[in-house]
Amino acid sequence: MHVPSEARRNDSKDRFYEKLEQVFDNFPKYYMKIPLGDFNVKVGRENIFKPTTGNSLHRDSNDNGVRIVNIVTSKNLFVKTTMFPHRNIYKYAWTSPDGKTNNKIDHILIYMRCHSCILLV
Repeated sequence: MHVPSEARRNDSKDRFYEKLEQVFDNFPKYYMKIPLGDFNVKVGRENIFKPTTGNSLHRDSNDNGVRIVNIVTSKNLFVKTTMFPHRNIYKYAWTSPDGKTNNKIDHILIYMRCHSCILLV
């Protein structure tokens, strides 16, 4: 599946995120599930998202970021790529050609049936 970029129309994004939820719901029932990829999302440091997102490079989430955090929250997932504190230089995965913009848009989402086990990952 290709993740629609932030600039794409909402109906295209709606279809993708609905399909992502369906795929996740059809995963076998294991203790751990790890969807990962270039989700084209900026997950921010909004206080409301802190329990599932932790420490992000971005101050604010973009529309795709809000969409993924809504899925993460509803499916009892964590965004592990932002969970642990790191210097910003280690948080971004893309730098613009002019070197002025850095983005973290690749993420690992983790589901664990045992919530206390999340500390072990």
